[in-house]
Amino acid sequence: MKYILPALLCFNAGFVDTAGFVTLHGLFTAHVTGNLVTFAAAIAEGRMPSISKIIAVPVFCFVVIAARLLSRALVTRGLDDFRILMAAKLILLAHAALVAIQLGAPLEADSASAVMMGMTLVSAMALQNALHRTHLTDAPPSTVMTGTITQLLLDLTHLWKPHPGADPGQVRGRLRRFGVFLASFSAGCAMAALLYLLVGVWCFLVPPLVAVAEIFVLPVDPAAPARGAGKG
Repeated sequence: MKYILPALLCFNAGFVDTAGFVTLHGLFTAHVTGNLVTFAAAIAEGRMPSISKIIAVPVFCFVVIAARLLSRALVTRGLDDFRILMAAKLILLAHAALVAIQLGAPLEADSASAVMMGMTLVSAMALQNALHRTHLTDAPPSTVMTGTITQLLLDLTHLWKPHPGADPGQVRGRLRRFGVFLASFSAGCAMAALLYLLVGVWCFLVPPLVAVAEIFVLPVDPAAPARGAGKG
């Protein structure tokens, strides 16, 4: 169970980022800082970046701060902040899917539907990032795999050339755990690409369905993820 929730989060992040990128004219909806690079690249090429790329990072920051404040308010009232905010993420993903299916793939990056859909997905992933950092503190980030790949390579190197005093069992456990997360993210990317080719924007129905599964595997005790997620 402790692997399932982080793995689902990684799958959804990979799916949303890939489907969003191909649908929304190169907008990173999960790996949101990637938009800083494409923003700078547009300036270097003498082009005006799209509205979505200009406001993606500020929107992400606003949602993370709002999520943190709301989480504290919910905990103060004795409510399960993790489950409530995960449900909010589900609603955002469902809204993005509805916009995509009703209006189709945006023809222009600055169209109203592109901006609405893009910022809804960015907000959903901002919520996921905030909750991951506060409740799944032992699991690596679900939306960026650079650190995960780096740790996997370091651990593989350690098994090849063991470092004196290190615990091989701990290294193997981390390899299994991080390997599952990387595989889940990669599977999300691959699934998004395949479904986009097959059914177009209807593929956006997958993230809210995965989000439902995420809510079902949440521990009953809202403090449990922070204590036990990712260990082993």
